[in-house]
Amino acid sequence: MKVLVGVKRVIDYAAKVRVASNKRGVELTNVKMSMNPFCEIALEEAIRLKEKGAASEVVVVSVGPKGAQEQIRTALALGADRGLHLTTDLRLDQELQPLAVAKLFKAVVEREGDVGLVLLGKQSIDSDCGQVGPMLAGLLDWSQATFASKIDLCSGDNATFTVERETDTGTEVLECSKPAVITADLR
Repeated sequence: MKVLVGVKRVIDYAAKVRVASNKRGVELTNVKMSMNPFCEIALEEAIRLKEKGAASEVVVVSVGPKGAQEQIRTALALGADRGLHLTTDLRLDQELQPLAVAKLFKAVVEREGDVGLVLLGKQSIDSDCGQVGPMLAGLLDWSQATFASKIDLCSGDNATFTVERETDTGTEVLECSKPAVITADLR
């Protein structure tokens, strides 16, 4: 099973954020950028699945400016097998909307073929939308689970995932069939 992982370039969580001089966003010049922490958790989960033998290949996908190659290289160093970079000069925190990103990911899934799982961070720390995963699942007509803290492939049938997820009252465990889109949460 091939696993696709979304990786977003964001301002580093420890960097001091400044309002841009035009008051229409934040200043990105000379600011440290890093991988979105929730995307990093999704990547770690994909690598765990590969180490368990449940995944055959981990492919990271990033939509963003030329600088996003840095986050793809980081993902490759952490254990991903391949990286795909969809280049755009649009600001991801303002101009490129979640539906457009979901449609781009759908095209990648269709082009790659044999994708059994798409793992994404539950949200990015810059726009905090949390919409790409559910929209992608809807566009693909795939199963989805959100806010996952643990993912396992069900032994026996290999056709379903067991997902432990965060809720307002604690955690719950559910099963979803392959193929699926799952968003990762901190845990």
